[in-house]
Amino acid sequence: MSKVLVAYFSASGVTAEKAKAIATAAEADLYEIKPAVPYTEADLDFRNKESRSSVEMADKSFRPELADKDANIAAYDTIFLGFPIWWYVAPTIINSFLESYDFSGKTIILFATSGGSRFGKTLMELKPSVSETAVIKEGRMLSNTQPLVIATWVRDILS
Repeated sequence: MSKVLVAYFSASGVTAEKAKAIATAAEADLYEIKPAVPYTEADLDFRNKESRSSVEMADKSFRPELADKDANIAAYDTIFLGFPIWWYVAPTIINSFLESYDFSGKTIILFATSGGSRFGKTLMELKPSVSETAVIKEGRMLSNTQPLVIATWVRDILS
């Protein structure tokens, strides 16, 4: 059986809840992706073009600094990678995470939460952040998904 990691970034706690449900279903390890400078409520004000998140998302080359880089990616075969959708894509901190480790030969399954968006161009924008031998797949939007449904989805992927 392969080793599984659930890595996630959560700005408000919604994605964290879904990540924990996946980790439980997969009997996987859990790793929280944290920014070096935590986001405040004002930073996450999407209506304000001057807010930190708006400024970061307007510049696709921006890479927020990570609080740490101690995930033992080499120990895992499959990584579920979760995040909230911001402007129809993953927050750029996900690119920071992917570019900080060697994902060669790994399978990365994306999951996300959102108030109404879908994955949009997320997969296309994340692919350049991993090696060519990494397999990165668009998984599922889990915003309102119940733990039992999440568990079934995870079992189907891992079987």
